[in-house]
Amino acid sequence: MQSGTDLMKKKIKNQATKSEKAPMSCSVLREDCFRLMNEDGTVDPKADPKLDKELLLKMYRNMALTRAFDERGMMLQRQGRIGFYVPSFGQEAIQTGTAAALVEKDWVFPSYREPGIFLYRGAGIYEMLCNLWGNQGDLSKGRQMPVHYSFPKIKMFSVSSPIATQLIQAVGAAMASKISKTKEVAISYCGDGGTSESDFHTGLTFAGAYKAPSVFIVTNNQYAISVPLSKQTGAKKLADKAIGYGMPGIAVDGNDILAVYQATKEAVDRARRGEGPSLIECVTFRMGPHSSSDDPTRYRDEKLYQAWAKRDPIKRLRTYLESKKIWDEKKEKALQEELKKKLAEAVERAEAEPPPDPMDLFEDVYAELTPQLKKQKEELLQEVQLRGQFENTSEAFPL
Repeated sequence: MQSGTDLMKKKIKNQATKSEKAPMSCSVLREDCFRLMNEDGTVDPKADPKLDKELLLKMYRNMALTRAFDERGMMLQRQGRIGFYVPSFGQEAIQTGTAAALVEKDWVFPSYREPGIFLYRGAGIYEMLCNLWGNQGDLSKGRQMPVHYSFPKIKMFSVSSPIATQLIQAVGAAMASKISKTKEVAISYCGDGGTSESDFHTGLTFAGAYKAPSVFIVTNNQYAISVPLSKQTGAKKLADKAIGYGMPGIAVDGNDILAVYQATKEAVDRARRGEGPSLIECVTFRMGPHSSSDDPTRYRDEKLYQAWAKRDPIKRLRTYLESKKIWDEKKEKALQEELKKKLAEAVERAEAEPPPDPMDLFEDVYAELTPQLKKQKEELLQEVQLRGQFENTSEAFPL
C-alpha cells in the first residue's frame, strides 16, 4: 500500500512528464521542478488542468493588483511619503496560486513579502496602505512596521520581521484544528533563508511527528537579502529538506501559477484529509530589491536577472488566458486603468489620515491597565498638554 507521500510524488512526477513534451526555452529553472506552463505561456493540452474561467480571471486580476500595489508602494517610498517598503516583483504567482488553493476557514501565516495573499483573501487596499503610514486607519495603530499587515477577520496572522517564526505559530494553529476536528489547514510561508533558521526545524519536526494539517511554502527566490542560496545551505534542493521530517517535499516552478495552484491544492487537500503536512519549494527569482533600502545590482547576476525576466509570471498567465479567448488587449487596458484609479483613491484617503492618538499606546494590550501603565499614561497626558501636539515622523522610518 502506497503512502500519501508516495502518491503525491507519483502524481507530480506524472504531470511533470506530460508537461515536458513541450520544450522549455529557458535553462534557469531546475529540471526537477513541477511545471505545466512553458516559458511563452503555452500549455500542453494533455497537461492543462482546465481550471474554471472565473478562477483563472480572479487569479490574473489579483496578480496584476499585487504588482500595481508593489509599484505604488515603492513609488511612495522613493517620493519620501512613506519610509519603507518590501516589494514582491516576480513572485505574484506564488502568492496568488497558493491563496487560491485555500478555503475561507484556513489559517495563513505569511512572511513580509506576500501582499498578494492578503489581497486575494479580501484585505482592504486602504487598510494595507494605512499600515505603510502607521496612522489612525492602520488596524495595528502604528504598532507594527510598514508592510507588516494583520487581518484577523480573514484569518491572516500578523506578519513578523524575524524570519521563520511564523512556521511554529502555524503548526500550533494546525494542531488546534486537529484537536478540535475543525478541518482547518494552516499554511505558512518563508524564504530560502528561512529554511536555515531553528524555527524552521522546530516547526517541521513537530508537524511531521504529529501529522499537523499544515502546508509549508518555501519561496526560493535565490537570495536571503544579499546572500545567495549556495552560501547559506549545502542542500541542492530545498524540497529535499522535507525528507528528514517525514513529509512530502515538492519543487515547483514558482513562475507558473497553474503548477503552483495544483501542487498547493494537492497538499492542502492532503492535510485536510488528516494525512499530515507537506513542503512545497517554489523556485523563482526576486526581481526587485530585498527592500526599499537595498540595491540588488551590487550583488545580483545581471544575466540571471535577464533570464528570469523572460519568465514573468503575469505575462505567462496573460498569454495562457488569451489562448483561451478569455482575455485581450481591451480587457487588459480596462483592468490597468481600474487598478490605477483604485490605488490613487486609496492612497489619497490613507495619506490624509492623522497619526494614531498617543493614548492608543495603552489600548488593546491589557483588559485592565497595570499600576505602572496607569502612571505612564498620566505622564504622557501631561506631556501632550505641555507640547500641544506630537510631530508625525512616520515618513522618517529608519530602514
